[in-house]
Amino acid sequence: MSKQVLVAGVGNVFLGDDGFGVEVVNRLLDQSLPDWVQVTDYGIRGVHLAYELLEDYQVLIIVDALPRGGAPGTLYVVEPDLDEDFSNPQPTAALDGHGMNPEAVLGLCKTLGARVSRALVVGCEPEDCSPGMRLSEPVAAAVAPAVDVVRDLLADVHGSLVAARSDESGMRRSDRRLKVTAPACPGSQRPHAPDPGRGDT
Repeated sequence: MSKQVLVAGVGNVFLGDDGFGVEVVNRLLDQSLPDWVQVTDYGIRGVHLAYELLEDYQVLIIVDALPRGGAPGTLYVVEPDLDEDFSNPQPTAALDGHGMNPEAVLGLCKTLGARVSRALVVGCEPEDCSPGMRLSEPVAAAVAPAVDVVRDLLADVHGSLVAARSDESGMRRSDRRLKVTAPACPGSQRPHAPDPGRGDT
């Protein structure tokens, strides 16, 4: 089965809590996951991640430190609107380990033409992103719960993907029946059913 969901850990392990996403995906890599899931530690390689999304992934889950003003260690799940303009005033942000963030990655993905249909960000409020290779205590304590959050999201995403495939399959069967029961008449054109397109996930 082809990979449908990419779980990407991003962050700089040399900047304390900024390494949260890397730690979470490394935990996930030690676990048994469905064969339709690809889990990768991208670290600060934002361009690598953006180019990876040119493959036929349908869903992206980014795991990263995410400062939003909460208490250190607070977990967030954010679903960006992929129709939004992610233009960055500093276009090299996705190349810079100190400046890479989910918005920069998504902006670069749009620029390159990646076709991912849904993105989710599992973030953790950092306490200390100063130079150092250790997570702060509250952020380290949030790693295991974040792994559980990602697994829950994968279960939810899988249900959506199965439902979308089922809908698309049903429409295609209807298309075939239409072509059998409504043959073209002389001098007329065969009716065409609407293209089902990509189902919403």
